[in-house]
Amino acid sequence: MRIRTLVAVLACAATLSGCMTGPDYVRPDVAAPAQWTSPREGGESDAPVSVATWWTTLNDPVLDQLAERSVNANLDLKIAEARVREARAARGIAASALLPSIGAAGSWTRNQALDSPEAKQGLPFSTGLSVGPGGVTRSLTVRGQNGSITRSRTNDGSGNGETTTTSASFSPQPEQEAPDRVDDVFQLGFDAAWELDIFGGNRRAVEAAEASIGAAEERRRDVLVSLLAEVARNYIELRATQSRLDITNKNIEAQAETVELTKARFDAGLTSELDAVRAEALLTATQSQVPFLETQIAASMYRLAVLLGEDPGALNAELSTPAPMPAAPAEVPVGLPSDLLRRRPDIRTAERELAAATARIGEATAELFPKFYLTGSIAGRSPSMGDILNSPNQLWSVGPSVSLPIFRGGQIRANIEVQNARQEQAAIAYEQSILLALEEVENGLMSFSKEQVRRKSLDASVKSNQKAVRLANERYVRGLETFLNVLQAQQQLFQSQDLLVQSESFVLTDLISLYKALGGGWEIAAPETASDETASIQGAAN
Repeated sequence: MRIRTLVAVLACAATLSGCMTGPDYVRPDVAAPAQWTSPREGGESDAPVSVATWWTTLNDPVLDQLAERSVNANLDLKIAEARVREARAARGIAASALLPSIGAAGSWTRNQALDSPEAKQGLPFSTGLSVGPGGVTRSLTVRGQNGSITRSRTNDGSGNGETTTTSASFSPQPEQEAPDRVDDVFQLGFDAAWELDIFGGNRRAVEAAEASIGAAEERRRDVLVSLLAEVARNYIELRATQSRLDITNKNIEAQAETVELTKARFDAGLTSELDAVRAEALLTATQSQVPFLETQIAASMYRLAVLLGEDPGALNAELSTPAPMPAAPAEVPVGLPSDLLRRRPDIRTAERELAAATARIGEATAELFPKFYLTGSIAGRSPSMGDILNSPNQLWSVGPSVSLPIFRGGQIRANIEVQNARQEQAAIAYEQSILLALEEVENGLMSFSKEQVRRKSLDASVKSNQKAVRLANERYVRGLETFLNVLQAQQQLFQSQDLLVQSESFVLTDLISLYKALGGGWEIAAPETASDETASIQGAAN
């Protein structure tokens, strides 16, 4: 009869196991614009975009190497990878509730009369050792005619020392003779319990944990996208500042020659001292830019070193030699707005967080319903450890049990409301992440396009100023032009050259921001480990 009852309970549990409380998650259907609205004046197109290794389009081997090394060693990325492992372990904790739990406990007690004043007065002692889930407990009990006193010491294995407790009980007993022999009592027991999860609360917890794993993986990808963009941006700023320093030094050389020329003409009586003073003032003003540019160069190298997980000065010898900035590609495909929904890691993170929040509603709702368990235990007691399994003093039990919340002061329903509110917040955050992503891409398209128009104008300005300096110098030497016009022409040339280099760097940094906004720097089908991502980067670089 007991076996048939147990089989019936299991069959009922199997029938009801498909029942799960709470809403089933459905990915929201969010419409994206059909086209981008920003102008296309820099080679942008709606062609399908491949941004997995976008930095290789700049054709700079040093940048490719820095990107590869950053994926191997960046500390922010390692933290994100550790959080993925944490989320996976948390999923294991949630899944463990679906499996049976089995425990064991044992104890040993020895009763004997001790050669002490208490024993001589007929007060027997007993000592014991117990091993269980709470740790190892040693006890000493003194029994008398009016009761007993017990002192216990427990070590839970945490390294925090022992816990000592003392208790007394008063129960007058008739006088007994002190025992004249040693009595050992061994006890051993096993117990098991299994929650049947009829209403799916534990399965919803696993579902939420799995969605949290996906969110952690997307956050790691988002860190990777930001890391690669940051490496490229600092590298471009480094090369741009080195170019600006080179232009400054060349202007210093040219202005120093002008100072020597004006001094010679003044000594010859061909010009006034004012020309020489003005030439020297322009020279010192240009020289004042050198420390500022050198500071920026050092800061860029320090930042790149830290991004690669190294000491700030580790890349100085490697990157201190100036090199030209890479050129932007002639064509930049950006795809369609709808592509962002599957490519941007922050959007995918928000979607997974929404899925987790939805599952937690079901987990909280399941607390309203009964919980069903199958429990069992077996225990034995014997004066000999070797005979404990064969002892006639054995006890076993098996059967179902149920628990039902009767009154919790509204706690369960309040928690359901909390989870509903969090799910609503996650849904709004998901929608907002899409809007912010669209905004970033539109801003990136506008900046990249307009900066290229500005760069073309500055390039024309540099060419005109170079011609103006040449003509002003020729006319000044022939006495047809004042020296003030020469100084103004030289100053305007230097400013236009510096602005042109800055604009060229802005074109590249705007392109980097555009690639980042498009979700570039990872592949949807790429492996999860950083080493595999590094391998894909190496393949692209080769």
